Amino acid sequence: MSEVDFDEVVGEAATPPDDSAPGTSEAIFFATQRDVDATLRTATAAVRELKRALTAARTGQVRDLRKALSAAQAATAGLAEDTRALAGNFDFDEQAYLSSGAYVKELLAAAEARGLAIVEDDDRLLCYPSLLRVLPTDAAIEIDKVRDRRLRPSVLVAALARAQERGVRFKAETFLDSLRSAYELLVAGGGKRADAVVRLVDIWSVLTMLPGQRAQYSKQEFARDLYLLDQSGVTWTARSPRTLRWAASTGTKGAGTLVTVGRNGQQQRYWGVSFTTDPERQEQP
Repeated sequence: MSEVDFDEVVGEAATPPDDSAPGTSEAIFFATQRDVDATLRTATAAVRELKRALTAARTGQVRDLRKALSAAQAATAGLAEDTRALAGNFDFDEQAYLSSGAYVKELLAAAEARGLAIVEDDDRLLCYPSLLRVLPTDAAIEIDKVRDRRLRPSVLVAALARAQERGVRFKAETFLDSLRSAYELLVAGGGKRADAVVRLVDIWSVLTMLPGQRAQYSKQEFARDLYLLDQSGVTWTARSPRTLRWAASTGTKGAGTLVTVGRNGQQQRYWGVSFTTDPERQEQP
């Protein structure tokens, strides 16, 4: 129900250091980047010599032509050797690395170094306002339901930071109306009083009761939207005189508590809500 501007910034990343821990994906990508850059310089030299040969052939300068062709031949031989070495040196089993949990640890460390909070919650990573999921078999990261194959931690962390700065588009009143409708259904179905406190996990169950909807709208996404609603300050809409009231769990561990991460990096917990009637708004035409 919220929309994060992530795709617009996913390509922006800080230049990574070359002192990453050996064996990490960041170190592997950096070393490969460095080697490819060197190989590109060899390729540039080959192209330069071929252009000189072309000019000499056009004008009939035989000596310059032979010289340029010889230099081009040497450069292309070096290019072929460097390219073979590149392919041979890049030995990265991405599926195994992503499945082992090492990638998540590396990503968390990169985020911490940048001062960005990422919290693990079941199979997802929470980083306000984004929700991430590692997909080892696809060699991809799912970010707010969009798959992205750019796995380099420095790139991903920089993009998450930019997405956090941009914020999120969220229709608080629309979400609140949906929340209230599900609440009223539970209250009526359970024979409870009109302003009874209802667990938010039960409201989520109503919102996702149709087949396949739970996979489309996870508890983590629901918790994130609750936080956005909380931060918006919206507690009622023109469609109803009833006002939202947040309720905390009385249990020690808060069974059914939904957890998300706020903009400040702190965990935010939500358990229940109620809707009370405001007499002043009820009397309004």
